[in-house]
Amino acid sequence: MKIRKNRGILAGFVLGAVTAGVALAVGEAVAIFTGPATAPIYAVGSAAVNLTPARLKEYAVAHFGENDKTYLIAGILATLAVIALAAGVAALRRFWTGAVLVAAFGAIGVTAAASQPDNGWDAALPSAIGAVVAVGVLWWLVRLYHREVIQPAAAPASAPAPTLPRPGSTPNPDPAFPDAATPTASPQLPQATPLPDRRGFILAVSGVAVGAAATGFGANLISSRRYSVSGARAAVRIPRPTFPAPRLPPGVHPNVAGLSSFFTDNDDFYRVDTALVLPQVSPDSWTLRIHGMVDHPIEMTFAELLALPLHERDLTVSCVSDPVGGPYVGNARWIGADLPALLRSAGVQSGADQLLATSVDGMTIGTPIGSVLDGRHAMLAVAMNGEPLPIAHGFPARMLIPGFYGYASATKWVTDLNVTTFAAQQAYWVQRGYALIGTMKTQSRIDVPKPFARVAAGPVTVAGIAWATDRGISAVQVQVDAEPWKDADLATQDTPDTWRQWTFPWQATTGLHTLSVRAADDSGQYQTGVRAEPLPNGASGWESLVVTVA
Repeated sequence: MKIRKNRGILAGFVLGAVTAGVALAVGEAVAIFTGPATAPIYAVGSAAVNLTPARLKEYAVAHFGENDKTYLIAGILATLAVIALAAGVAALRRFWTGAVLVAAFGAIGVTAAASQPDNGWDAALPSAIGAVVAVGVLWWLVRLYHREVIQPAAAPASAPAPTLPRPGSTPNPDPAFPDAATPTASPQLPQATPLPDRRGFILAVSGVAVGAAATGFGANLISSRRYSVSGARAAVRIPRPTFPAPRLPPGVHPNVAGLSSFFTDNDDFYRVDTALVLPQVSPDSWTLRIHGMVDHPIEMTFAELLALPLHERDLTVSCVSDPVGGPYVGNARWIGADLPALLRSAGVQSGADQLLATSVDGMTIGTPIGSVLDGRHAMLAVAMNGEPLPIAHGFPARMLIPGFYGYASATKWVTDLNVTTFAAQQAYWVQRGYALIGTMKTQSRIDVPKPFARVAAGPVTVAGIAWATDRGISAVQVQVDAEPWKDADLATQDTPDTWRQWTFPWQATTGLHTLSVRAADDSGQYQTGVRAEPLPNGASGWESLVVTVA
């Protein structure tokens, strides 16, 4: 009895898993027509990102890094698996209980899709249709299970029928001498208890599972190819900048193994954003709207943006989530249109104090408009390190404003610039507890040696980077254990908007040692040693690491 019960639970688990696979596969198929971001998993994931408290988001970035989205998807799939398994087991006992659980997850997907600000009514279709089809498949498989597995096993065993003499015949008392006139009864074999034939059920479940996997994989492949703008990006030709950047001065990058390259490769450039599915924006359909508190609203196409005088500038970008000594900072050479010139041509009205930028996926980022117009090199970038912006970094256009963290300046896939006030509208991350003004703090990092490294006694070169965009770096100091701070050797400064690399010659002695670093901006103000978490306005403190000298 216990074995039969365990088999029933196992069968329920299988039915639940297959049903969930059907729901996801059908959702992926429908998303071919409604867009990849509307597929059930991504719809729920996007809503989860928007509902995630800021501290939990910082925890995810700190512990999972750029894989935070992978872990989020894994968590959603794990939750779906639990619901699906419960639905399968429940459906074997009472079908409608299981059906309600499946429908509930579909309803979550519908609600999540509808909650996204830029989604239309059709965004709910993948989750809705997926749930309906999944309930139908669950009903069919449950009926099949009861018909082919449960009912045969429950049928009573039939006793062998007794053999009676025919009327008028005489029983033969001696079987050794049968009477030819007396009919001999045919031997009767006992009838066995009917055994359940699970082959049909197993074949049906296997077929559905394989079909769901093939449908989901194929739909995802079709959808990614249909919406991909990789080909359109490859066809973009960035004009030669009207104002090219000067050549890098000699000595900007010390020749030290392990030190970050002066320009960060596009593939290695950090990415921190809320997009579970990268927005695929065709340059042919892209437009930029400048409106709000302006005298002359502007709307331009990508071709018109490329026709403007383009500037080539070097700029370091850093994320507010970057911990002390963290990886979320990169330096690149960008090409783009001058943002202050665009705003002046629109005619910024008196009283406006915020430039609210909106991404194609609905992300909003707010920057003090006075800072954009104060002479710093703010731009609408279209190229990064000599090629059109990578899709992951904002193709076809993004905003860059020196002096601010990315959450307050670096809108990717930008499509709307609203000249407004901070009182009228708060940007996405400000609503979640981050500072209204995201001014970048002075930061420094040790690249060489690595934490807990083992080095040989004798001369050791300590090296790293420091940055304070729009202000520049005037000094870097290194401390060994509790000794006094000593000046590091600064590499040549490219521009105040880029990081500055540095080296420090250290005569290492055997034992454990702690190395610390701090930097000063162009005003001579050193970064504070007081530790602070990234929330609400960026991490602070000195990076310190321990090394072993052999």
